[in-house]
Amino acid sequence: MMTSKYNSYSKSITLLTSYYKNPSVALRNQLVLLNSGLVRQIAYRLSYQCNEPFEDLEQIGYIGLIRAIERFEPHQGCAFSSFAVPYIRGEILHFLRDKGSIVKIPRRWQELQKKGQKVRSELAATLGRNPRDNEIAEALKVSIEEWQESKAATQNRLPLSLDATVGQAMDSPVTLGDTLPDTYEQSKQHRHEDWQQLEAALEQLEEKTQAAIEFVFLRELPRKEAAQRIGISPMTVTRRIQTGIDQLMSVLQSHSMEKVV
Repeated sequence: MMTSKYNSYSKSITLLTSYYKNPSVALRNQLVLLNSGLVRQIAYRLSYQCNEPFEDLEQIGYIGLIRAIERFEPHQGCAFSSFAVPYIRGEILHFLRDKGSIVKIPRRWQELQKKGQKVRSELAATLGRNPRDNEIAEALKVSIEEWQESKAATQNRLPLSLDATVGQAMDSPVTLGDTLPDTYEQSKQHRHEDWQQLEAALEQLEEKTQAAIEFVFLRELPRKEAAQRIGISPMTVTRRIQTGIDQLMSVLQSHSMEKVV
C-alpha cells in the first residue's frame, strides 16, 4: 500500500515539475488522468446538493483541474491535491450558480408554492389584506408547518447579494460579503502550515535520506548530481528517497490523527 502511494506521489511530482518547466498537452492529459479521482470525489459530493447529473458536474470539474495544473508551482511546497480542490470545486459551483439554484426542493413543495401564490392572491382580494400563513395553509388543506417549510425552502434558493446586510458591528452594518472567507488567504495559510509540517517531518529523517529528498524534490537536481553531492550512488539515492517518503507519510499521518483527536 505504501509503495503504491509512493509511486503515485512520485509520478505526480515528476509530471507536475516537467509540465511546469515545459507545458504540453500530453503531460497535461497524464496529470488529468492521474488526478481524475479527485474530480469524481468532489462532483459526487456536490451532486447530492443540486439537480444536475453527476456526469455533467464531473466534466465541469475537469476544467477546474486543468486550471489548477496550469497554475501549480511545484517549488512552493504545497500538495497538489490541496491546491487543486478550490479550483475544481469553484468551477462546479460557478457552473451551478449560472444554472440557477444549487438547493434541491421536493417537487411537492414546488407545486405547493405555485398553488399558494394563486391562493394568496384570491384571499388578498377577498379579505382586503395580505393573508396570514395559517389562512393560506387552511385554504391549501395542508399544515401550517409544511406551508412555512416550503416557503422557506423557496426563499432560500433565491440568490443573495453580497451587499445584503446580515448583522451589525458597532456603527457599521455587516454584509454577507464580509462574512465570506477569503479563499486565497486561507489557501496561502494552509500552504504555509503544510510547509511547516513537512519541514518538521524532514528533520526527523536520517541525514543522508533528508539530503536525498531535499536535493531531488526541493532543489530539483538530477539524481546523479544529488548522489555526487551526498557521496552515495544514484541507486542508493533512489532507495533513500523511497524510504524517506514512506517515513514522511507515516509522520504526517500521525500528525493528522493527533489533530483530529
